[in-house]
Order: sequence, then structure tokens, then C-alpha cells
Amino acid sequence: AKSSSAGTSSGGGGKGGGGVNLITPNTTLGQHFLKNPAIITSIIQKSALQPTDVVLEIGPGTGNMTMPLLQQSKKVVAIEYDSRMIREVLKRVEGTSEERKLQIVQGDAIKTKWPFFDVCVANVPYQISSPLVFKLLSHRPMFRCAVMMFQEEFALRLTARPGEALYCRLSVNTQLLAKVDQLMKVGRNNFRPPPKVESRVVRIELRNPPPPVDFTEWDGMIRLLFNRKNKTLRSVLMTKPTIKMLEDNMRTHAAMNNVMLDDSVKVEQIIEDVVKMETWDGKRASKLDLDDFLDLLAEFNKRGIHFA
Repeated sequence: AKSSSAGTSSGGGGKGGGGVNLITPNTTLGQHFLKNPAIITSIIQKSALQPTDVVLEIGPGTGNMTMPLLQQSKKVVAIEYDSRMIREVLKRVEGTSEERKLQIVQGDAIKTKWPFFDVCVANVPYQISSPLVFKLLSHRPMFRCAVMMFQEEFALRLTARPGEALYCRLSVNTQLLAKVDQLMKVGRNNFRPPPKVESRVVRIELRNPPPPVDFTEWDGMIRLLFNRKNKTLRSVLMTKPTIKMLEDNMRTHAAMNNVMLDDSVKVEQIIEDVVKMETWDGKRASKLDLDDFLDLLAEFNKRGIHFA
């Protein structure tokens, strides 16, 4: 199945939401309708909407979340992949005072260019969770917050700490760029059809100003170290392909900055010198925190080693 923006956050039907909804969720698109109105109310409360806000809703589904979002904001831009859902949402707002406040964009939430927004609300299909978070973290201009529902394990990865089993590249990158709060757990029986696992709602707020680090290079290092997060830094970095990559990067950076390279300087020796330092000796990525990684990247950069 194509990855889709249709992680539908709603499941009532008919104008105003009282009728029976006969639309069948397309589970190949990751569609699971949230059918409990109390949870919808709670998610909207935790979004702390203001009447001047533009809201980006990803996967409005049949519009159960969209209707109250429209009532409490200036405008809702809803991105939806499934044309059946779009027809359903349009039917619900037709002839109401909310109709002019809704803009629907049909498309894949990952590939579609996002407009300016203050708050993002989404019930996210599993298959696009990771790319969606990365797109959100790099979105500019900055937004106030995003309140999003993910499968439980994915949500817990976002806030995992060093030494925990779920601690991974996603944890480190998300925590570098944003503050993440776990808001609530949502049982599988609140959805139609029930997914295989429980869900959680999180709030994501970008760090402002963003950290003073080149994210492409940062992610190059983090990706490399977390490929084998339980190995020592030395054993991860001292492989032939990694050394060759770092040598190529060193030459590229030197050429871009018109710097003559000293042929006696060997990448292996620099790696050895850094990982033998007391701070890094015998250390593994799975146990390092954000400050450790920032210090490690700065130490390598100082010595002419770059990860992008």
C-alpha cells in the first residue's frame, strides 16, 4: 500500500456527527477510525487552541475531529489521501458556518507541501509515523505545537532515555529538535476496527531557537552510531567502509574551504585518539545522551572529521 495521510482520526457520519457511518476503513492505508468522542475532546483540549489559530489536520477521516477543530480555530487545513473521506468531510460542513473555514488538500501527507500552521493534530498511520515526525521537526516557519496519536511503541521511542531498550536514532533526533510530552494512553477498543496495539497521544514542541548544529551532519553521525548501538564507538567507527567515507568527507571539506590536507594525518589515528579519550573510552551509543553526542561531534569536527 502507498503510505498515506489517511490515519483517520474520526468515525461518525452524517452532518453534525450523529448518524451511522457506513464507510469501511481502508486498513491497507492504516485507517482506524477513532470512535470515542471523549478522547477527541481530550485531544482538542490538550491542543490549547486559540480562535486565531490555523490548524493542520493530517488524516481527517470522516471529520469527527475536524468539526470541533473548526469551531475552535480560525481555519483548518486538512490533508487527506482517500477521496471517500474527503467527500464525507465536505458533506458534514456543507451549509454550515464552518464550511468557509475548511480547506482540504488531497494527497500524501509526506509528499504534500504543508502550509503555515499554528497547531498540528493527527492520528498517524503506523507506516508514515517516522517520516511524518522528521517532516514536522524540519517544518518552517515554526509552529506552536503538534498533538499526535501514534502506536504506543513508536510514541515511547520519542521520549526514550539512554540505556532503555527503545532508545534509538529517532529518540535522539527528536529530543535534539523538540520537547516531547506523553499525554495519554488510548486503548485499542476506542477505534474501528481495533488496531493490533495500544496507542498514545504526545505533544511535540520545537526547540526555539533550534540547537546550533548542522542537522545533516549530526544525523550522519547518529545514524552510523545507532546502526550498532550496543557496540563500542571504536568498533563502530573503525570499519573500512566508515574510514573510507570519513576520508572522502575530509577531502571534500578541505577542497570546499581551500585547505591543504596534511598527508601525514590519518583518519584512523584521529578516530583512535578521540575514542581513547576518557569521556569516550569503551562507550556505546545506547548509553550516551544528547550532550555526549554534541560533544563527540564537536570533538571530531575540531579535528577535521565530518559525517556528511
